[in-house]
Amino acid sequence: MRRFQTTAVHAGREDFTELGVHAPPMDLSTTYPVRDLAEGGESFSALVGGQAEAANPIYARLHNPTVARTERAIAALEGTQACVAYGSGMATLTAVLMARQAHGRHVLVVRPLYGTSDHLLASGMCGLEAEFVHPEDIAARRRDDTALVVIETPGNPTLDLVDIRAVVDAAGDVPVLVDSTFATPVLQNPANLGARYVLHSATKFLGGHGDVIAGVVCCAEEDAAPLRTMRAATGALLHPMAAFLLHRGLPTLPLRVERAQANAKELARRLQGHPAVAAVYYPGLGTVRNAELVGTQMCGPGTLISFEARGGHDAAAALMSKVKLMTPAVSLGSVDTLIQHPAGLTHRMLDEATRKSTGITEGLLRLSVGIEDVEDLWEDLDAALG
Repeated sequence: MRRFQTTAVHAGREDFTELGVHAPPMDLSTTYPVRDLAEGGESFSALVGGQAEAANPIYARLHNPTVARTERAIAALEGTQACVAYGSGMATLTAVLMARQAHGRHVLVVRPLYGTSDHLLASGMCGLEAEFVHPEDIAARRRDDTALVVIETPGNPTLDLVDIRAVVDAAGDVPVLVDSTFATPVLQNPANLGARYVLHSATKFLGGHGDVIAGVVCCAEEDAAPLRTMRAATGALLHPMAAFLLHRGLPTLPLRVERAQANAKELARRLQGHPAVAAVYYPGLGTVRNAELVGTQMCGPGTLISFEARGGHDAAAALMSKVKLMTPAVSLGSVDTLIQHPAGLTHRMLDEATRKSTGITEGLLRLSVGIEDVEDLWEDLDAALG
């Protein structure tokens, strides 16, 4: 079996020799000639029915070779049979929720998680009843109509960790979805711990350069088939240009994560001793819930840091206005460093009580550390804090 870094470079390229290419080809066709009607009809039925491929792609909403190649590469990184790609991370979560409706309308959810994910679940927009629980309460709150358990680890934005294997055990025969965006396949593989769905906002680390919106879910083939059917019916297929950019970014994923993580470790350490910082939340410092999972569930503490600015909202807003090298913007996982204010931006749609109960205060800032020189990053951050 190939090691992870080699897989990151070569996955999804198995047919390149046959094709006679070195770089991933990009197929922008919206439709494909059907010269054999019987074959075309069989292909149409197969793709609408959720099969990964057919003799004829028929129409790009049903199948695109560039997207399929990228899906195979990401599935290889997560160690799953299949991967299904969508136009965004939120489209991916929505598809899984809709696909699970056939099994029940009740979903157990552990906070914190991405603000829009929280909003989607709490609002009932997908026709599901979301019950927000602590991990230790999952077994007791399970019902006959519970269709899914949703967790995010590390959690957005506090970086609290959730014990995936413990949640899977508590969920019993109810599938567990893990949003593993913050960890990436470099640091964590939830499927190896029993998770049935592994979700990534591929906009973040998998793309890695701030130029693509995408989402993927990795799972077994039997779970991928209904997701492909849902995608074909709703038109949520990832565009081939976005798939091309994702595939292009995968070979450097381990290098980007390792370099950014080294920077994050050092910045977290320095922030912890800064007089303008009240608290630092980083798994590598042991300052988040279940930090002991670093080294077992996760093979590293990651590239994101959250910290509390002394002075609350005004201090946080002032810092965002003063950084020069870092970009004050939402999103994360890019090669450059981004800083944002969860209470005012990504988690703004949550009510105040929910934000407070999950540790999202007015002074909390989330730092997505990039691959720049750590001394330049510190000089920028220190000056803005000062």
